Amino acid sequence: MSFLRTALHAWHAAQGARLVDFAGWDMPVQYSSIVAEHTAVRTACGLFDIAHMGRLRIEGPAAGTWLEGLLTNSVSTLAPGQVRYSLMTNDAGGILDDVLVYRLPDCHLLVVNASNRVKIVDWLQAHHGGADCRVIDQTLSHFMLALQGPRAQSLLQPLTGTKLDELKYYYAIPTQVLGTEALISRTGYTGEDGFEVIVENAAGLALWEQLHARGQEVGLLACGLGCRDTLRLEAGMPLYGHELTAEIDPLTAGLKFAVKLPGRQFPGHAVLAQRAAGPLTRQRVGIRLTGRRIAREGTPLCVGAEAVGVVTSGTFSPTLGQSLAMGYVEPALAVVGTRLEADIRGTREPAEVVSLPFYRRPSA
Repeated sequence: MSFLRTALHAWHAAQGARLVDFAGWDMPVQYSSIVAEHTAVRTACGLFDIAHMGRLRIEGPAAGTWLEGLLTNSVSTLAPGQVRYSLMTNDAGGILDDVLVYRLPDCHLLVVNASNRVKIVDWLQAHHGGADCRVIDQTLSHFMLALQGPRAQSLLQPLTGTKLDELKYYYAIPTQVLGTEALISRTGYTGEDGFEVIVENAAGLALWEQLHARGQEVGLLACGLGCRDTLRLEAGMPLYGHELTAEIDPLTAGLKFAVKLPGRQFPGHAVLAQRAAGPLTRQRVGIRLTGRRIAREGTPLCVGAEAVGVVTSGTFSPTLGQSLAMGYVEPALAVVGTRLEADIRGTREPAEVVSLPFYRRPSA
């Protein structure tokens, strides 16, 4: 099978990264250890190749209006430079993907999950309806990295003339980095402060090597997908294919903040409006296990002899030193403090519903 490769593939291989198939891309899952890389992000800085994520540029006079009719969150109210978390839903209200939508000076940008890129491109084309705009898939022509952790700003600042302390959370700015055109945003998927940088593929390696070299003095590590998963789980962030699927709607997933219903229309709107008016049948919750065993995806959650839910993601938290999970349970059991049991391969492990996120970064 032929895999897609980012502009940094040769660098990853030369560094001895463990490369795995991720959504058709040959990507590094780890370089040293997941715990070491995870800890670097929490205490210093981590450098991630995230060029596998889809980047869809939407150009044309009707771009914003068209996207307003396709996304659950409002696009029309975006301020210049603002980035907003949203969802794309099917006609039944199920989640096709969770996305970031950017309002830029000359276009809108959608950043989508690698596993859903082709599906979302097809969905957009099927719902184009002759709108005066076009979709340009820049995923294969551009490189994207994430720099996450307490030292991220001090490492990136010398490489750009943009004052990063003035770039607000969930905003982006077209600028220059190392003398080349770039887009810097400040979002993140780790629970830490940090930045994403998009440049053309030809500029990707030089930027990566500069950041990697500068970061050695402060404990920066190149990080793979393994610690990206443990970091996002500690931060209580859902992952498509686990907490989010086409069979789960945004309200059930606890993402009501990203669904704006009044005065709008988008695929699945009617279903979600009806669901918002009534009780949910299940809810996403955080779960802390008493012991050190990990409740993996698919682990049943029980009260007595009755299965009352299921785990969607689980790990042993390097930061908190606890076994943590997210999953879905009946609404009556979603109250913080509710006692459950995780059925891990036939053995019951005591568990408790806890509030999300599990981890919040210390205040500056």
